[in-house]
Amino acid sequence: MPVARSPFSRIPARARTAPAWTGLVLSPVLLHGWIAWEGPYFVAFLAVFLPFGMLRRRPLLALGVLLLELVTAELVHLPPSTESGLHSFLRDLLTVTLDLAVAHIATTSRFRLSALAAGVSLVVQLVVAAISELRPRDFENAFIPYAVAVLAAWLLGCLLRRLKRYRETRQAQAELQAAQTERLRIARELHDMIAHSIGVIAFQAGMGGRVIDTQPEEARKALHAIESTSRDTLTGLREVLGSLRRPDAGEPGKPPGLADLGDLAARTLDAGVRVDVRRRGHRRPLPPEVDLAAFRIIQEAVTNVVRHAGVARCEVVVEQRAKELILEVTDEGRGGHAETGYGIPGMHERVAPLRGEVTAGPRPDGGFRVSARIPLR
Repeated sequence: MPVARSPFSRIPARARTAPAWTGLVLSPVLLHGWIAWEGPYFVAFLAVFLPFGMLRRRPLLALGVLLLELVTAELVHLPPSTESGLHSFLRDLLTVTLDLAVAHIATTSRFRLSALAAGVSLVVQLVVAAISELRPRDFENAFIPYAVAVLAAWLLGCLLRRLKRYRETRQAQAELQAAQTERLRIARELHDMIAHSIGVIAFQAGMGGRVIDTQPEEARKALHAIESTSRDTLTGLREVLGSLRRPDAGEPGKPPGLADLGDLAARTLDAGVRVDVRRRGHRRPLPPEVDLAAFRIIQEAVTNVVRHAGVARCEVVVEQRAKELILEVTDEGRGGHAETGYGIPGMHERVAPLRGEVTAGPRPDGGFRVSARIPLR
């Protein structure tokens, strides 16, 4: 799908910067014309803020234009003898504008560049204040306010720049974490969906190969089970891959839950292992994420029984309490180690976001036991 382009992206880069350069050039013309003819005050505001369009592209150049306007306005067009309300207004306007420019440069530029801009701005303002001194001790009284204003503007810009970089870093980390979480989720879904089916197919293929000469009917049933399981697995894979290819497709159909334990037991029986399911407690609708996690944990535990235990049956207990869901899968097989493979770590990863816990390991009297506790909120 082609990415929609902004209409402004079709304009050449030089054409897009032309208004900013035009504003930078017009700024001193408008300001000095306003001083000469004493035009409306909004013209003065427009004139001193026009250079801001170049602050990001050419920060020192834009700041230099503002400083030049301050020097010419104070020392050329409005000498000290013309001290008036107009003079005070223009001085305050230019001072505030310079401080805002320093803050903007500190927010968008590197530390050294912003420090240079703040230092140059402060020195020029102090020199102009010293030359245009109107009354005794004017410079001494103006030094601290000028210094404090420039320093405060620079520190504020540096703080905003650090906050911006912090937000960008947090956003990048959140995006990376989301990508890792989604990758783990897909890996768990593929593992849980395929591992059980492959176990059934492997068992049926082995059994069919052993009886194909002596019991053709049993071999035919085994092949039928292999075909049915393979089709179901391919359908599930198509749904998962389709959802990955179409990000707006949402979930690839209704996810499985504890209501599907009957189908799981039937497929496992085809693999030669009977699953006895026992439900305890009051059955109430579960949150979708809890229902899916519970089913996947039981599915993985039953798959491990088929592949590793070497027994003909296992027991599944689902106990639904008021505040938690208890799952237990036990068998009397060969036992084993919980650290091998991806199944047991995948169980821990499923219940961790739900604040649950999983324990898995050999039983003292033989066999293997998987137990999970998931809080219900």
